[in-house]
Amino acid sequence: MSTSPRPSISFEFFPTKTEAGHEKLLAAAHRLAEYKPDFFSCTYGAGGSTRDRTLNTVLQLDGEVKIPTAPHLSCVGDTKAELRELLNLYKDAGIQRIVALRGDLPSGMGMASGELRYANELVEFIRAETGDHFHIEIAAYPEMHPQARNFEDDLANFVRKARAGADSAITQYFFNADCYFYFVERVRKLGVDTPIVPGIMPITNYSKLARFSDACGAEIPRWVRKQLEAYGDDMASIQAFGTQVISEMCEKLLAGGAPGLHFYTLNQAEPSLAVWHNLKLAR
Repeated sequence: MSTSPRPSISFEFFPTKTEAGHEKLLAAAHRLAEYKPDFFSCTYGAGGSTRDRTLNTVLQLDGEVKIPTAPHLSCVGDTKAELRELLNLYKDAGIQRIVALRGDLPSGMGMASGELRYANELVEFIRAETGDHFHIEIAAYPEMHPQARNFEDDLANFVRKARAGADSAITQYFFNADCYFYFVERVRKLGVDTPIVPGIMPITNYSKLARFSDACGAEIPRWVRKQLEAYGDDMASIQAFGTQVISEMCEKLLAGGAPGLHFYTLNQAEPSLAVWHNLKLAR
């Protein structure tokens, strides 16, 4: 179903705490690299809690797996000097893309969140420090950021980030294509033409997915939730149904003009590849 040019495809990893976990991440990355994605990204823990692991993972994915890799960078808890040091490290290593986020506040931190408090300030800081060296991604929330006061406020926040110098955006995952199309339509009406790539979460484990989704404000449609509940512990049926649901949504997104897909892999290759194969995307 895919037409040329191929949509942008990217995959996200998180840095692990154990050597075994890191080996699993690298195995998944090598597997996904066979499909020639546009880039990988790697998350950054609350308050920079995974700073060194993120840095090392990014440099390894970019340098050894040979796929351009974008570190997440959050301003919560980091000083400008610390951010400047990281930016210079990444720049010197040849990294050319960054995902710029406010970041989650660590428990008990309150709003004592470093010198920069919001993502738009981080985008401005990166531009001021490094000019056009980095392609800057920002986050978008089609179903509203869980801490936003309301949808209009959240739209205004997105527009502020985009106008601060972002090149493109990646959304929080969702399971309803219409919320993505509505968000993009509202952003365009506000005069912002930044490409917005849907974030895609493959469905592999219902209980984990429900927990994640409640925490980040991603709505699981009732019919999907009920079907997943009905499968109980039948993981094969959960994964087969999940792959079908996500594949159909991705088809709708791409047909409706989404510029690409960004898969939240949870450090696994096969769930994302099952969707890739259903979409018949070119390698």
